[in-house]
Amino acid sequence: INEFDILKEPEKAKRSVGYLPEIPPLYPDMTVREYLSFVSELKEIPGKERAAQVDEVLSLVRLTDVSSRLIRKGYRQRTGLAAAVLGFPDIIILDEPTVGLDPKQIIEIRQLIRTLSKDHTIILSSHILAEVQEICDYVLIISKGRLTAEGTPKQLEEMSRGKDSVELT
Repeated sequence: INEFDILKEPEKAKRSVGYLPEIPPLYPDMTVREYLSFVSELKEIPGKERAAQVDEVLSLVRLTDVSSRLIRKGYRQRTGLAAAVLGFPDIIILDEPTVGLDPKQIIEIRQLIRTLSKDHTIILSSHILAEVQEICDYVLIISKGRLTAEGTPKQLEEMSRGKDSVELT
């Protein structure tokens, strides 16, 4: 999607981006399925497609088994990710997607992000270098609002090899 599409079709642009904040704003009094159905309405997914999309996303993020349970700590992040993916947007922005997860869940979320990156542009915000190296194909380092470095993880590693510090201008 480009800026001209946004100007011409703001409704389409609204559904072209999915976002997972670091702490997803979920409703713990809702079941996972109820919450995703609610989000599908907010995203204005056509009524005939809602149930099928919710089922597809539940399967994709491996929440089908807990879809009738209230949203709990163990799958809050995954439920937030499912909400971001609903509508299958072109761009999915993930802010610290593995925060608070146990090692097994981190591996599963990383695998899911790699799967999503085949059909979507994923923008990942993270301060965890291992996370970036494991998931990202291309990295932009932003410090104090300015782009300070960019390249593949391997290129950035080579730039810093043999140095105790890196000075970027």
